[in-house]
Amino acid sequence: MPGERAGAERRAAPREAGEPPSRPPRPRLLFHAVRFGALLATAVAIYLLFPAGAAPGPVVLERGVVAPQDVIARIPFQIPKTGEELRREQDEAARGVPPVYDYRPGAADSVLAAARGFFARVAQVDALPPEQRADAVRRVLAGSGIPTTLGGVEVLQDPARRAALLDATERAVREQFPRGVASGSPERSGVSAVRVRGTVGGEGLVSADSLRTADAFYRTAQGYLASSDADAAELQRLLLVRWFQPSLAVNERETEAARARARSAVDSVKYRVLAGEKIVGAREQVGAREEERLRAYQAALSARAGDEEGGRSPGRAVGSVLYNLLLLGILGMLLRLSRLHLYADDRSVGFVAALVVVVAALSAVIARMGLPTELLPVPFAALLVAVLWGGRLALALALVLALILGGQGPFLGAAVPFTAAVGGASAAFGVRVARRRLQTWVVVGIISGAYAAAAISVGLLRGWSLSEIGWSVLWGAVNATASSLLAVGVLPVAESVTRVTTNMTLQELADPKHPLLQRLALEAPGTYAHSISVANLAEAVCMAIGANALLARVGVYYHDIGKVVKPQYFIENQPKGRNPHDKLKPATSAAIVRSHVVEGLKLAEQHRLPDSVKAFIAQHHGTQPISFFLQQARESDPGARVDPREFAYLGPRPQTKEVAVVMLADSVESAARVLPDPTPERIRELVERIVGAKIAAGQLDQSPLTLREIHRAKDVLARALSSMYHHRIDYPSSVGVNGSGDGDAPASADGAQPQAESSPPAEPAATGAPQG
Repeated sequence: MPGERAGAERRAAPREAGEPPSRPPRPRLLFHAVRFGALLATAVAIYLLFPAGAAPGPVVLERGVVAPQDVIARIPFQIPKTGEELRREQDEAARGVPPVYDYRPGAADSVLAAARGFFARVAQVDALPPEQRADAVRRVLAGSGIPTTLGGVEVLQDPARRAALLDATERAVREQFPRGVASGSPERSGVSAVRVRGTVGGEGLVSADSLRTADAFYRTAQGYLASSDADAAELQRLLLVRWFQPSLAVNERETEAARARARSAVDSVKYRVLAGEKIVGAREQVGAREEERLRAYQAALSARAGDEEGGRSPGRAVGSVLYNLLLLGILGMLLRLSRLHLYADDRSVGFVAALVVVVAALSAVIARMGLPTELLPVPFAALLVAVLWGGRLALALALVLALILGGQGPFLGAAVPFTAAVGGASAAFGVRVARRRLQTWVVVGIISGAYAAAAISVGLLRGWSLSEIGWSVLWGAVNATASSLLAVGVLPVAESVTRVTTNMTLQELADPKHPLLQRLALEAPGTYAHSISVANLAEAVCMAIGANALLARVGVYYHDIGKVVKPQYFIENQPKGRNPHDKLKPATSAAIVRSHVVEGLKLAEQHRLPDSVKAFIAQHHGTQPISFFLQQARESDPGARVDPREFAYLGPRPQTKEVAVVMLADSVESAARVLPDPTPERIRELVERIVGAKIAAGQLDQSPLTLREIHRAKDVLARALSSMYHHRIDYPSSVGVNGSGDGDAPASADGAQPQAESSPPAEPAATGAPQG
């Protein structure tokens, strides 16, 4: 899960970073009326999703609570079985239906025909010489698919034993098959009785264990043989196994029809409570059975009230809408008092209202489908708001949503809003630990842990079983995973709608492989190096004063992107001794320098940079004069009238802390680069002078920086610049020749970067010259 949005949790500012210029103010009454209308529309939408609201009747007492008084049913009502309970009882009823077996008279004829045909083929071997008969019998057995045994071959070669075997087999089939022989025992499937039709005993129910099976028939058939002829008994069993066909077969159609009738006969009502019957007594603890009855009673009262009043009671409708409106009003007042920039933004207000309605709609679906209440998507809304606008607002939204849902008919009681509030609050706080996509699973773990703690707490208070607590924990983990993944997927759409830039987007823009940054590094390498240095300074200052350091760094990367259009006109990109401004008029040079802001905004628009990053391009120079060329213009023609507006940036001035910090860092870094003998004292004096000049010129007037933060920024800038531009050893030239010294020694003893000859000796960034 990406971290909180750029500039989140800051104090109210005149305008967000990158926010478009404010439009002409609308009439105050109309402005607030539009917001109240959004609030009212959201409250009505929630009522339409939960039209029953808080139904009339007793407060639903949850399991484990002691009832303060008797609860007597004023109307009769029923408690339906749950879907799982009804299916379980229907399956039990279906299993108790005895299967139907039909007698098949043709089964005996088929077995007898197979036996007679086999023995007829065997009888043909009698015409062969004695030494060939055994092999011929073996061929008949193999052709009939019957295993060959030594004793079986001897039985079949002897005409007398063969005739006795055929006679015993025929008598067994004729006498036993009409009584019914089934292929398998129904006892194995849990059936205790079967229904038999068409046998010699007529139709009726018989116990499953008395049903004659194939194995029992084989044993009975052996009784028709001479008891001493074991070889004949073994051969008979092999022959009957080969030829067997059951004379009793299951009638699947009749059996399934009987089972369907049994399923439909199961009552869908668990309990029927009469009017005047006590549901729970005073000072009695509410158990699972009493809680179930109380909720069913509440639902019955709600349904009856709707029928008697033609659907929806006007009084209850007004009360339900007012309930929703008051809770949503808390959120609205929070925006009005502490997040004025969000309250004034139509997109942000509309997005929050739509998000509340979406959560209510998903909750209504969960209620109608009978899904666990741990799946209420409050964490999803909290995650989105936390990423966009910070954890405090997300916490307020989570608590308001928990109270709103807890007041609706399907979720009445204390456990549902408590669990939803804990889950939503953990999402609001947990998003702070995530700065990369993979850390989404850390957030999932935090939310799952919060749901587990809530489940244990409620379970112990309400006397839940260990299994119930476990299922609650599991459903909470499912909600945490689904909410987190859904929030990541919806976040790009939310950014587009609200025009808010999150840290995820900023991290993508900070990638050096971004086309604009690659172009800057190749076409204006000096500007690129300058931007890296300024980014380090701005990030350090923002971390010190509590501003958004990542936003500042990314803003610096792109603040001078317009210089790629004409990089040679900016001194950090010029080779030593060549400055094209020497051949231009001061006004032309000033126009070229100023144009890098306009060109930067064009490139930002082409590459769809967010408004918060565009703000750095437009505001990092504020309305400062380009003093170097302004002075040149006045000196070149003392008598001419020079318009200062042609030698000044168009602005606006910095509107946020981050842009104001970048203005200061940009100026002091450019000036320190050409500062001779950059001792810590001289660097601190330079920083004091430049920052004082910005304040005196009113460049920081529209930013929310405080005097304390400005003082802290000066300290950080002075320390950082002293580390960047410290004195270095001027190694003797012989060291480099001998190759025994440091090959990275600078070209000059003071470590300053070489500048064009035409650059002014004073502080170029402070005067607006084209160094920064």
